[in-house]
Amino acid sequence: MKRFVSRMLVAAVLGIPLLAATGCAPMGTVGSNSNTVDGRIPVVLHVTSGSPAAWNQALNNAANFQKALGSDKVFIEVVVNGPGINMLKAESKVEPRVTGALTNGVKIVACEQTMKALKLSSSDMIPGIGYVPGGIVEVVERQRDGWSYVHY
Repeated sequence: MKRFVSRMLVAAVLGIPLLAATGCAPMGTVGSNSNTVDGRIPVVLHVTSGSPAAWNQALNNAANFQKALGSDKVFIEVVVNGPGINMLKAESKVEPRVTGALTNGVKIVACEQTMKALKLSSSDMIPGIGYVPGGIVEVVERQRDGWSYVHY
């Protein structure tokens, strides 16, 4: 029953704001909502959009999720690839929001394959973000480990 209530809260925090803001259903959450080793609820937010509005929505949902359940009870990883990578550049419109999310314990990682294709290096990016060899590989691994998944 506790797991069911947790899943419903996750859906309410992540799904309903997405429905209200976009007028359409999210691609959905996937995963068994298994906890991390330290007991936190893991969520991977997959951001491929280069739209500041989509980024603000993703970062709002991350903050709302932390607020609803307690930032010490959740683990949020934002995986970024494709056009979304431009919002992780140091001069991007959402840099202050990204830096704030990092400060609040949200892990944000950039796809090195996308960066290579766009000829970007870590010196072009917002300080404090992490890097993964492949964004889609990271997302699939997280889903296979039971993480909830939301796409922007």
